[in-house]
Amino acid sequence: QVQLVESGGGLVHPGGSLRLSCAASGSIFSRYAMGWYRQAPGKQRELVALITSGGITNYVDSVKGRFTISRDNAKNTMYLQMNSLKPEDTAVYYCNALRVATLVQYWGQGTQVTVSS
Repeated sequence: QVQLVESGGGLVHPGGSLRLSCAASGSIFSRYAMGWYRQAPGKQRELVALITSGGITNYVDSVKGRFTISRDNAKNTMYLQMNSLKPEDTAVYYCNALRVATLVQYWGQGTQVTVSS
């Protein structure tokens, strides 16, 4: 069992930055692939960025060069540094943990990111 708690969301102007955090507890964090998803009103949830247990990262094209995903296994925490934010980045951002060996996954409760002038 894994519990995930996101933080760091908020309101920011276009071009601004935010850093999201996802604190994990309850299992061995380093064994999980971790990801950030987002869901805007009226849209499907989409994968934004992921980082494997080995540290390999991947991003959706729309955030490449602007967002950086990272993890600190010693702190059981994952991060998403978001720079050059755009209004279209507005969404609820969710943290996800996936145990690849079993396909069991867990979700956080989400944190709202609003990019607006």
